[in-house]
Amino acid sequence: MRSTRLVTLAIGVAAATAAALAMAAPAQAASAVRYVALGDSYSSGVGAGSYISSSGSCDRSTNAYSALWAAAHAPAAYTSVACSGATTSTVNNSQLSALSSTTTLVSVTVGGNDVGFSNIMETCALQGTDACVSAVQSAESVAQSTLPGLLNTTYNNIRAHAPNAKVVVLDYPVFYQLGTVCVGLSATSHAKIDEGINLLDGILSTAASQHGFTFGDVRSVFVGHQLCGSGTNWLHALNFLDITESYHPTASGQSGGYLPVFTAAAG
Repeated sequence: MRSTRLVTLAIGVAAATAAALAMAAPAQAASAVRYVALGDSYSSGVGAGSYISSSGSCDRSTNAYSALWAAAHAPAAYTSVACSGATTSTVNNSQLSALSSTTTLVSVTVGGNDVGFSNIMETCALQGTDACVSAVQSAESVAQSTLPGLLNTTYNNIRAHAPNAKVVVLDYPVFYQLGTVCVGLSATSHAKIDEGINLLDGILSTAASQHGFTFGDVRSVFVGHQLCGSGTNWLHALNFLDITESYHPTASGQSGGYLPVFTAAAG
């Protein structure tokens, strides 16, 4: 009987220990993550409010998807050097120093400013349909001829500076829900802008795949929350009083759109 009780006790202790280790594993895994967020305004959180004063004109927000992910997962380290207006050159010259061989997770959204995103939207808003279509067409040509090479350089640099990291490339939401009655730009302009964004996102997807990076596509999540849509907007409409936030995700766009896509991609 004594022997039976000892065996039973030993089995119970072993089971309890295994259960405790199993419960602790996710926490240990999360605490081992060292995460760096790179990129432009869509990564810094422009449009989401609650900007960190020390980030200055980079407008990094506590509502940005990277900050929300870090708050939920408690990584061992989290740094965001994403900055409003950043291009691939900005990432290469100003952001890569945040990476190291100990970095285990990287996110990046960049490329829109390389093809003149803000200038295109300003042209579309101020100069009418013909000028808008022409501006998008020019940007598409630049995107196809130049952007792949720029992304190749930047992605190679990210891998060189963070050789052990999982890299997640996120794209841009399509701005307009088409086929609806909507004030502002013409339906032709809406369709052309959406076409340009889809082309840009396709280039980002291809480049990410070529470098073995994970691609996080936010477009489907934003459907129903686009400008001119029937649901709650997750994007700021054109606002001449605060032009910087125009066409950027709201706090809900960061938490409801970007965050779940990044969380799934980060694994």
